[in-house]
Amino acid sequence: MSRLAKKPIPVAAKTEVTISGDTLTVKGGKGTLTKSVHPFVGMALGAEGIEITAKNNSKLAKALTGTYAAHLRSMMKGVETPWKRGLILEGVGYRVELKGKELVFTVGFSHQVKLIIPEGVTATVEKNVITIEGADKEIVGQFAANVRSVKPPEPYLGKGIRYSDETIRRKQGKKAV
Repeated sequence: MSRLAKKPIPVAAKTEVTISGDTLTVKGGKGTLTKSVHPFVGMALGAEGIEITAKNNSKLAKALTGTYAAHLRSMMKGVETPWKRGLILEGVGYRVELKGKELVFTVGFSHQVKLIIPEGVTATVEKNVITIEGADKEIVGQFAANVRSVKPPEPYLGKGIRYSDETIRRKQGKKAV
């Protein structure tokens, strides 16, 4: 069983956590998140915080306790301060525009690529920097990965969409004889 899951997880003052059956709900200033809990994992609201236990002695149940402890921590952090992911668009003639609830990319294809922004996520565009933020860490990360997959960075010129904290290992290319 996870060492972090053995300790009770404290609940912040501004955050409200409710456990009903197999549904976990976290409410905060930035939104409300719900997650269904696996039947092998038990959650109880105690005086010190939320205690996560394995309902049986299987290897899967022990592994899932740590997973759900991490999910709960990220949910509580997300409803207090939203998760952010930054992306940078590099390349001559590459552009991104925010039109309503979709991002429109011009990245060297014969057509423009349009991505619809999911519910609970906000995206802002300043020049060629895209900032994605929201309360749910999974949705923010998945949408950032979908944006990056439109045109992943290539190693020779560094063109494409990369995360703001990502470094691209550049290759030398052809040498003249």
